[in-house]
Amino acid sequence: MGLIFMIRPFHIKDTQALLDIYNYYVLNTTATFDIEPLSHQVFKDKLIYINDEYPFIVYEENDKILGYAYGSRFRPKPAYNYVVESTVYVKHDAHGKQIGTKLYAELLRLLKERNLHTVLGVLTIPNEASVKLHERFGFEQVANLKEVGLKFGKWQHIGIWQLKLT
Repeated sequence: MGLIFMIRPFHIKDTQALLDIYNYYVLNTTATFDIEPLSHQVFKDKLIYINDEYPFIVYEENDKILGYAYGSRFRPKPAYNYVVESTVYVKHDAHGKQIGTKLYAELLRLLKERNLHTVLGVLTIPNEASVKLHERFGFEQVANLKEVGLKFGKWQHIGIWQLKLT
């Protein structure tokens, strides 16, 4: 049997698989500034909240979820209503299969359909793979914030990449 993959909308039954992907990054990387693994309920509530407002998709291959992507609110003030922050996670042992690229292409298509103006990728840097992914889609780095997160006993930097959709 060949490789069968699909990108589809998030379903609540996906929560545990997505949590497993996410908590790996919490415990082992600086890709997220969460420090402790999230509980199932906290993560589920977060996903439901995001899914109610923005596109949320998962990548499934041979009936296994290997990644997910979504848009989320950048800042709470109304002037930011047309700006969205993007998030993409790929299962740690599934890199090199272009899953992130496939997810990002579909996420950007869905965000454009919503008439959003700007997408921001907020990345812990250095992170060569994520930088390349964003720049492949035309994102440009617009900010470099030094020592804004403390994780693993070390100050972390973030960069902000921007893509105008309209």
